[in-house]
Amino acid sequence: MAVLTTPTRPWDRYKDHVIDQGWGDYSEEDHATWRTLFERQSNILPGRACEEFLEGLERLGVAAEGIPEFARLSDILEQATGWRIVAVPGLVPDDVFFRHLANRRFPATNWIRRPEQMDYLQEPDVFHDVFGHVPLLVNSIFADYLWAYGRNGLEAMRRGALKRVARLYWYTVEFGLIRTAEGLRIYGSGIVSSRSESVYCLEGDKPNRVAFEPGRVMRTNYRIDDFQEIYFVIDSFERLFEQTTGDLATVYERLTGTRDLAPGDVLAEDRLVEL
Repeated sequence: MAVLTTPTRPWDRYKDHVIDQGWGDYSEEDHATWRTLFERQSNILPGRACEEFLEGLERLGVAAEGIPEFARLSDILEQATGWRIVAVPGLVPDDVFFRHLANRRFPATNWIRRPEQMDYLQEPDVFHDVFGHVPLLVNSIFADYLWAYGRNGLEAMRRGALKRVARLYWYTVEFGLIRTAEGLRIYGSGIVSSRSESVYCLEGDKPNRVAFEPGRVMRTNYRIDDFQEIYFVIDSFERLFEQTTGDLATVYERLTGTRDLAPGDVLAEDRLVEL
């Protein structure tokens, strides 16, 4: 008797820390937490988040009803830019993370925060990963940037430059701002998934907003336990791609022997960006 099975696809054979999302295991409380997070971000992001993010959110159909199924989102993403979402139980090793990105797989955590953790988490949950990251993967240029970042990450590990590319990810993918004709807008996932930082990054008078330059970013330390003291501002996703997807070895070499910078440092050569 023939046994009917789901056809094997390339991503099914790649098992580095990949698990089943377990969508049917989410409780009503889990979905209610997602709804609360989604609704409050939806109220404050128009006029603050970049249009590319808001358009991606709409195209994916990510909505307030509850935690979305990765498989459904992946089918839309794959048609748009060739990406898929794979579920992981939490943070994964650096080499695993880079390999996923280099193969157009975005590793998303499958668990969601508890109600008492609404405003701060030390590790990303499914709301941060899916609401924060996935909408921009619909954009072909940003999707290519993240794919190239994964390839550069693997090369950086071979060259002993892991901390350099980690800072690049932090200050672009997680906490990046973009200049638009309407003013500064948010594209970093760590900001768009945070109610308080979505306001602080654009309206706070404490942080410095500095024009993006790869070497400057790769020298700058960051903190994970507070608002950012510095945000780097790109001119466009096209320009970000051009600046960071070539041979970064020359950047690493140029930075050899330079001192690391604190998040609050401002250099004479920095170009500060006005709101």
